[in-house]
Formats: sequence, C-alpha cells, structure tokens
Amino acid sequence: MSTFYRLLVLFIVIFSFLGCAQQPSVQEKKKKKHKHKYSHTWTTLTPGMQYKEINAPTASFLGDSKLSILRLDPAQFRFDLFSATQNDAIPKSVSSWSESFGLIVAFNASMYSLENPLQSRAYMKNGRHINNGQLLENFNLMLALGPKAKRKRSNIEVLDLTCSNWEEEKNNFTAFAQGLRMIDCNGSPMYWKKKIQSCSMLIAAEDQKGWFYLIFTRSPYTHNQMIDFIKQMPGGLHNAIYLEGGPETSLLINVDGHRIAKVGSWVSDTWESDTNRHFWPLPNIVGIRKK
Repeated sequence: MSTFYRLLVLFIVIFSFLGCAQQPSVQEKKKKKHKHKYSHTWTTLTPGMQYKEINAPTASFLGDSKLSILRLDPAQFRFDLFSATQNDAIPKSVSSWSESFGLIVAFNASMYSLENPLQSRAYMKNGRHINNGQLLENFNLMLALGPKAKRKRSNIEVLDLTCSNWEEEKNNFTAFAQGLRMIDCNGSPMYWKKKIQSCSMLIAAEDQKGWFYLIFTRSPYTHNQMIDFIKQMPGGLHNAIYLEGGPETSLLINVDGHRIAKVGSWVSDTWESDTNRHFWPLPNIVGIRKK
C-alpha cells in the first residue's frame, strides 16, 4: 500500500473515532432539538399530565440550569412500584422497565443501598413483598401508592410521617417507598445541615390541589438551593421528597408522541463529571400508566 493510501486510511480511522467520541450523531442532534421544544409554560402531554422546563432562579456552575417539571392529576393514572427483588433480581434502566410493563412515565422510587444494590436504603414494600422492612427515623416522607379498596385516597400521595399516623396509613395503600424530607406537610423548608453537596437530582412533591409533581435538574445544585427553588414555585408545593441524585437519577416520559428522557450526572466529591448520557440500571422504580 502506498504512503498516500496509508495516510488516507489513518485519517479516516482517526476522524471516525473523534466523530463517535466528540461529535453528536444525527440522532443526538435531533434529541437536542427536541429537548428545547418545551417552554416555560405548561404543555399538555396527555389529559391530566403537563410538562414544562424553566430556568432555575440561580444559575448553576455547570450545565443549562434548567428545571424540568412534570405534574399529574393522580385520579387519571395508575401508579405502581416495581422492584427487581419481586421480579427477576436484575436491575433495569427506566427504558427497560417501561418496555416490560407498558409504562408512560418511569422514575426512581428512592435511593438504593450501596452494600445491597437490590435493596432500598429505607422502608419499601409492595403488597406482601418487602424489599426493606426497616423504617428509618430520619427519612420522614413516604411515597404511598395504590389506595386499597374502599379507601377514598389519591392514587399516589406523599405522606409526612411526622404529620400522619403511620400505624393507620400503612393499611391504606398497597405500596410504599420511604425517602428524605425537603419540605414538610405544612410547606416549611427542611434545610439539610449535614454533608452539603451539589448534584443532579429528582424530587417529588404535591400541590394544594393534590396534583403530583416530579422536579428534575441535571445541573448540580445543593439540596438547600432546590428547597428554595421549590418554595418559589406557585401552587403551594409541600411534602417534597428527595428521590435520587447523581448519575442514577432517571426520568422517562413516553406518552402520545412525547418522549422526554432526563438523565442525571454530577455529584460533588464522588462523581464530579457531566459526561453521563445514559440511564443507569435501577433496582426499584415507580411506573405510571393510564387508567
């Protein structure tokens, strides 16, 4: 092979490598274009489900400083808890969970244990199946899903265990996932005093009408900054529960032609990188379907 052709082949190989590693593909470009389709005003994705993206009140040191907000009327949807320990013991991305069970929304049910990656860090129960039977005192909020027959309750609620009677509430719903409190039942901020970190994160909350909210940020913020941001949002948001942070943070919406994928990345001290672009396998997720 001549020197010219050797150089040509080498150029093609190097260019191809850089193209995969550094240049967005056509599909990625389309995704980025689609990403900016949603504005700061509510877009109805399907009846009872609305979505918007807003600028955070304070710019982050990294990323676009956007807050992605999904809100739903719980009366129009079914909410279920899915755990690997109750299925095949294999963690899956929210994409895989959604494909397996026909979900239109999938997101982190809670943080999971680093020592036992299939187990939630705090209390988690689905029907008779117990993923983690330990009720943690400092995890003061609880996702409660699937009200039992004859219980006139919302299809999903965030219970403040300092305001609710747990001995009664544990008999009112089918599934539970415990998490850390950011805003309490009265709408008061619960500022964190230990281990202040910045990270991508996903938070759930309720408004005064009983609508269920999911609030995602990829740009890193501290938990206390996010508490302040949520307090500034209209609707009287309360019972704000921290679901996950860092690259594990996952939110997938796929309904009526709208596909919105939100993936976290940064965590101070442990994962200081904005390179994550894929959903991580999760042991426990909440899935939403139309009723």
